[in-house]
Amino acid sequence: MHHVVVERWSRGSGPLHALDARAKLGALLAFLVAVSTTPARSQIAFGAYAALMVAAMGASRLPLGGLLRRAALVLPFSTTFALITWWSGDPLRALALAEKSLLSGLAALLLIATTPLTAVLAGFETTGAPRAVILAIQFLYRYLFVISEQAQHMRLAARSRHGGSSARALLFSASAGALGVLFARSWERADGIYQAMLARGFSGRFAVSVHPHFHAADLMFFSAVLATCTGIRLAA
Repeated sequence: MHHVVVERWSRGSGPLHALDARAKLGALLAFLVAVSTTPARSQIAFGAYAALMVAAMGASRLPLGGLLRRAALVLPFSTTFALITWWSGDPLRALALAEKSLLSGLAALLLIATTPLTAVLAGFETTGAPRAVILAIQFLYRYLFVISEQAQHMRLAARSRHGGSSARALLFSASAGALGVLFARSWERADGIYQAMLARGFSGRFAVSVHPHFHAADLMFFSAVLATCTGIRLAA
């Protein structure tokens, strides 16, 4: 199913895949801080951030089109606020808002597309992240797949019942009710999954099966990204 594409990508063998999750988490944090604090007037800096992302996508050996399509999913949300900002008389800030959203979304996508969830969570745990945060990430990630799969089943059922392009208006008018049904069914299934986990001995903590090791290449990667982002930010 297409909703597990990113999970399949994370099992690849590109140069970014081989790096320690902690190095990539640190690099992501440095990038997000630099992008979010860059003034809207510094369009050259945003171009440099974009070039850095292009280099990272090349190193990931993942399909460029697939990455961009998935990263663009953040744009409908940020575009709303960007349009409001544009209408208020600040077009440069509106453009910067869209750029920051796309760059941040792409950076976060690259992390999860080149790092299995188990490695990400092991990296969080070894850096001393709160147990509640790690547990929330684990459940959120897993239940997103539950919602996605349930949505695909409902979509297939709707097409089977109505079919054809002539039924698009009917399907659109019923979308609000379908959304409520989607979350109700997803909650019911997620609760069943949780009860099954409890029956199998789940005690509120997932066992970590990955024990990461930080190597010289990981330190070089993190240092290079940190120095590049700092240099771009200071020059902005």
